[in-house]
Amino acid sequence: MDSRFLHISSRASVGARLARADLLAIGSLAESDPYAILHLAHRARTNHFGNRVSLCCIVPGKVGGCTEDCKWCAQVACNMPARQTPISQISQAGAEALQAGASSLGIVNSGRRPLDAEMSAVLEAARRLRDEHGRFEDGGLRVCAGLGELTPDQARKLVDAGVRRYNMNLETSRRFYPQVVTTHTYDDRLKTIETARDAGLEICCGGLFGIGETWEDRVDLAMELRHTVKPASVNINFLHPIRGSALADAKPLTPMEALTIIALFRLALPTTDVKVAGGRATILRDMQSWIFYAGATSCMIGNYLTTSGRGTGDDRQMLDDLGLKVVRSL
Repeated sequence: MDSRFLHISSRASVGARLARADLLAIGSLAESDPYAILHLAHRARTNHFGNRVSLCCIVPGKVGGCTEDCKWCAQVACNMPARQTPISQISQAGAEALQAGASSLGIVNSGRRPLDAEMSAVLEAARRLRDEHGRFEDGGLRVCAGLGELTPDQARKLVDAGVRRYNMNLETSRRFYPQVVTTHTYDDRLKTIETARDAGLEICCGGLFGIGETWEDRVDLAMELRHTVKPASVNINFLHPIRGSALADAKPLTPMEALTIIALFRLALPTTDVKVAGGRATILRDMQSWIFYAGATSCMIGNYLTTSGRGTGDDRQMLDDLGLKVVRSL
């Protein structure tokens, strides 16, 4: 057996954080024996989380009208006009999330930063979710938001309205980032994360894979998350190429490539929630249930922002078949 694998296995088995060199080696080891890497990630997950998993949903607060040039984005590709989701529809999404077994609902807006009117709408929606479905600590819904860049005052207002967690993805490594986004910087995203955390918001932060990045880019994102961001949850998204976008012709990841990416982040951050979100059904297809063996501890259910997910009943059946216990908090 490869000596590098034995070294990585021995460290992972005792819960040690793997060094960057170890994480880089996982890429080549996975090419020759991906199931061995998945097994390491599975052991790391069960050691820290047992058979517990959590679920979340998202709802668009605003779609379209985005000025940014993220190459993967359907909202850029389609040049859709801005459209605000009615607050009643967001509240209904909260009820449906709880009914499906999700404990979190994220309100997600397009655009670089929220305008005053958009911010007011999100605050009203968050308060209504809290009032109608209860606070998370009282058995209700964890309200999350992803609105782009925030001022300190906006972040504090989110907390006051009942928002508990903020999503701002780094998407990829600092090195590769300028190849896919030019209208804002990596540091702009990091600044938003700091602003949200300073206001008392938990952080959800992850990446998008299959956009042309290398294994080293994936490792460097994992290291940035581990050392700088320290999120409560790492979300893993896989590119679903959209016609008209700059990445429309990108070669999709194979299911096994996607699973080894999940395993990488589990082994890099052994005690952090690793959530599989966008692109799950499209990329993993019949191997969706393998995300948990690869180290995931949560997944997004229901629809995404501009694409449909699979039925929540199918996902709950999958979890039941796997013997996994859905919990409100990991």
